[in-house]
Amino acid sequence: MGSLHEEANLVEKVCEIYDKISMLETLKPSKDVDSLFTQLVLTCIPPSSVNIATLPENIQEKRSRLIRLCGEAEGHLEAHFSTLLASFANPLHHLDVFPYYSNYVKLSRLEFDILHRHYSTEPGVIPKSIAFVGSGPLPLTSIVLASNHLKNTCFHNYDIDHSANSMASRLVSPDPDLSQRMFFHSADILEVTDELKEYDVVFLAALVGMNISDKIKVIQHLAKYMASGAILMLRSAHGARAFLYPVVEPEDLQGFEVLSIFHPHDEVINSVVIARKYQAPMETDHNHHQELGIGSFMTSSCKYCDFQAFNNPLTQMNIIEELAMDE
Repeated sequence: MGSLHEEANLVEKVCEIYDKISMLETLKPSKDVDSLFTQLVLTCIPPSSVNIATLPENIQEKRSRLIRLCGEAEGHLEAHFSTLLASFANPLHHLDVFPYYSNYVKLSRLEFDILHRHYSTEPGVIPKSIAFVGSGPLPLTSIVLASNHLKNTCFHNYDIDHSANSMASRLVSPDPDLSQRMFFHSADILEVTDELKEYDVVFLAALVGMNISDKIKVIQHLAKYMASGAILMLRSAHGARAFLYPVVEPEDLQGFEVLSIFHPHDEVINSVVIARKYQAPMETDHNHHQELGIGSFMTSSCKYCDFQAFNNPLTQMNIIEELAMDE
């Protein structure tokens, strides 16, 4: 009963904050906006057993609207700080003025470590070309990965908003290194086809497809046009954090072998999903477990067959890794 009571209190608190956010005249950075979204994040961060999928329809609708409001506010926040950073002669030397910069540093380190574990069995082999879909006006993940972890990799950033790309480009253009390795493309990713075959890794931002049906359309498009064996990295959410971002389930990744899912338990909000595009077309049998190329993976009927505690010594983050069962 205690757990049910806690979940009810959580949902009630989130709905109260949602009601206040939805009454704001604007979601551009301000004292009121910052305060309400800080309250929301602090409410959703603690570990919670709440199952978003089982909530009543009216709560589901509020959650969907809340995710859109979070996305809009995040866009305004990034645009505000991108403009501020562009006022410096060397914008990349001042990234820490962004209030959540340290979170991006942690998340990027986590994603690099996960990618490093799964990308190649050969030591020293790194991706030559990475696409980041939904990079926005402040492409911190690409910048941190390119600056700190993948110093010989080219990054192609895709965003549907040309103005966002213009703002992002101004941040890296003064840098002699990143200006030669970071490129910006203004396009709807659903209209990008053959170019996707050129990338060893594709990152999909959490807010590309703010409801699961739209996100699945993007995933299906990537499954069709990415190179066989290429890596897809997505951001998802777990527990109460699903009030902030869409949740990607393994069954949403048709055409890919899910390698691992990581759930951070600290201030880094997003879960990280890593998957590999199948080398050859696979036929899906929804009634039985599938035989997958490299190993065996149980579908949603039994979720994951092995749960391991994974402690990343480089970031000191406690993470649950949901691993596919070895064959």
